[in-house]
Amino acid sequence: MPNVTLFHNPRCSKSREALALLENTGCHIEIVEYLKNPPDSNTIKTLLALLQLSPRELMRTKESEYKALGLDNSELTDEQLITAMTQTPKLIERPIAIANGKAVIGRPPEQVLSIL
Repeated sequence: MPNVTLFHNPRCSKSREALALLENTGCHIEIVEYLKNPPDSNTIKTLLALLQLSPRELMRTKESEYKALGLDNSELTDEQLITAMTQTPKLIERPIAIANGKAVIGRPPEQVLSIL
């Protein structure tokens, strides 16, 4: 079984479901509680490349912080959006699983199994 890195928020039901699914596979899971240990900009850029997403596509646009920080401004650069995610990790979509050189957002949670 592969090693899996899971960007996890234990308070999120989808994240907990994804973790339970991965635990049932018997793979080794490295859990990154990204709210306690926010990813730096290079890590976010790596995630974006693996996910093949733009920074805005990785953001939780319905979070109150998204509007409060003015992140709905279409003129913001990718770098500005990435900086916002490093400073306010709650804005990062979750959970994110990485294995076998691939990454996927676990929504629905069963998606995490697709990269094993």
